[in-house]
Amino acid sequence: MSKISGPAAAALASLCPDNVIFLQSLPKAELHAHLNGSIPVKTILELAQKYPPSGAHAAEVADTIEKLGSGVDFNEISDFFFLMSVIYALTSTPEAVATVTRAVLQSFLNPADDGAESPQCAYLELRSTPRATTHMTRERYLVTVLDEIETYPATQAALIVSVDRRMSDLDLAECVSLAIEMKNRGRRVVGIDVCGDPRSGDMRSFTHHLSRAKGAGLGLTVHIAEHTANTTEDSLALLSCRPDRLGHATFLSDELKAFESADPCIEICLSSNLLGKSVASLDAHHIHYYLKNDHPIVICTDDKLPFRTSCLGEYSLLLAQPPLGLGLSRDDVARIARMGMDAAFLRPRDCRSRL
Repeated sequence: MSKISGPAAAALASLCPDNVIFLQSLPKAELHAHLNGSIPVKTILELAQKYPPSGAHAAEVADTIEKLGSGVDFNEISDFFFLMSVIYALTSTPEAVATVTRAVLQSFLNPADDGAESPQCAYLELRSTPRATTHMTRERYLVTVLDEIETYPATQAALIVSVDRRMSDLDLAECVSLAIEMKNRGRRVVGIDVCGDPRSGDMRSFTHHLSRAKGAGLGLTVHIAEHTANTTEDSLALLSCRPDRLGHATFLSDELKAFESADPCIEICLSSNLLGKSVASLDAHHIHYYLKNDHPIVICTDDKLPFRTSCLGEYSLLLAQPPLGLGLSRDDVARIARMGMDAAFLRPRDCRSRL
C-alpha cells in the first residue's frame, strides 16, 4: 500500500482484504486535489537536491524539507500555508513545474510501481493557481501543466484553474482570462476554483470575474465556509455566482444551506478536516448532514502531501466501522463514488467527443 498515516491509515488497516479490494475496484473521481499540495515527498527531495535552497530563508526552507520525510504536524488549517512557500521556492521554473505535475499525475492515475495497487482514481481534476516568476509567465505555467495533463486521455485528467482570495483585481482578471483563452484554444481547462487563505479577501469583488468564467462555459467550484472567520456575506457572495461544486463547506449555516437551490456537489475532504482541526471528529463531521439529506458529495484528498492520505484511504474512512470510520454499507459507498463521477466538470459524453 502507498505510505499513508493518521485517520485514513487506521481506517484502511481495519478493513478485511475483501473490503479493500472492493474499494480499489470502485471507479473514483478525485475532484479536489491541489497540485502543489499533492507532490510526492520523494519528488520534493529530488528537487531540493537539484535546486538547493538559497537566499535569506534557505535554512528555514531546508529545515522544512527535512521534516517532510517524517511527516508534518498541523495544529490549525492555517499552519499548512507556510509549506506552500517552500514548494514555491522549488518550483519556480517550467522544468520544475513539469516535474512535479508529472509526479502528481502518476501518483493518482498510474498503478503502483510494484503492481500491487491499482490507480488511486479513474478520473482526476487537478487544480492549480497560475504563477508568474522570473523564469515564467502565468501563461507559460498553465501551458506547462496542461502539456503534462494532456499526456493522459481526456477521460482521465483535466485542469481546474485556481484563483487565490488574496489576488488583486488585475491578477484575478488575468487568471480568469487565461483560463477562458486556454479553453477556447481546445486545451483541457474545465473549471475555475477559488482558494487560498480562507480569512483573506472580499469575495464581493470576485463575483464579476467568476460569472465571466461561468459564462464562458467553465465549471465553478469555490472553497466556502472553510473557517469560522468566514462571514455570511462572504459565503453569500460566492453562492450568488451559482457554483457547481462547493469545497469543504465546513461551517455553512443552515440558512446558507437552504440557499443552495441548485444542490451543488460538496467536495468532502475527511482527513484534511480532521488533521486541520476544522472538525473535532468523524462523529461531528458535516458529511452526516449531506448524507442524511441525500445531497451530492464527492470524497477527495485535498492535499496528500501534508495530510498523508490517498483516495483509497479517504474511502476507507467511509467503510470502516466506528470509531475509525463512518460504518457505511458497500452500497452507500458505491453510490457516493458514482456521485463523484457524476459531479466531474468533464462529463463522459464530453470526453468521448474530445478523444
